[in-house]
Amino acid sequence: MFRTRTAIAAAVAALALATLTAAAPAPTPTPARADNHRPASVHGTGRISYAFAPDDEIRFTVDAQAAPFTHPFPGVPKLEHGLPTDARGTVSWSHRDAATGKVYRAEAAVDCLVTGGPVATLTAVVTSSDVGTVGERIGLSIYDGHGKGSRLGFSWGIGNLDVDATGQPRQAVTGTCMAPAPFAPVVDGGYTVHHTELPTH
Repeated sequence: MFRTRTAIAAAVAALALATLTAAAPAPTPTPARADNHRPASVHGTGRISYAFAPDDEIRFTVDAQAAPFTHPFPGVPKLEHGLPTDARGTVSWSHRDAATGKVYRAEAAVDCLVTGGPVATLTAVVTSSDVGTVGERIGLSIYDGHGKGSRLGFSWGIGNLDVDATGQPRQAVTGTCMAPAPFAPVVDGGYTVHHTELPTH
């Protein structure tokens, strides 16, 4: 009798253990850590199709990388260490006028970059130009189409203007990281946008 009860108790205990084990949820795998140490960036070269000059050849080369809190404003509250959107790099572009064959070129130094998924906006200050104003800030937006369907927008390509006190239009100033939507399709080449969340400190 004792052996029988012992065997029954052992069987019940084994069954209970098996039931608990089966009911217990499987361990949740640890998700892969995001690559938070890699800064946001945009790289590439592309020729765009510009609706207002469909026969012209316009190319942009972008090499930009985030460099948070590297452009300080000493003595300015909350900006002593710079901005989370501070960036470095270069932008260059060329525009071949189909009617004359003349090619215009310009370069600019990147000062701001922000990304959101496959989209980036960046600004840069013109350092040399055949037609533009050195020292002027320009804005670009880029959509990374992952090999196809990339797009680019540039601040002087559409109606970037302001209105003065008399109601007359005037050229608007482009602020850091401000750019229009990427309105122009890239027809040759492309761009790669690496997104990283903005740092808080």
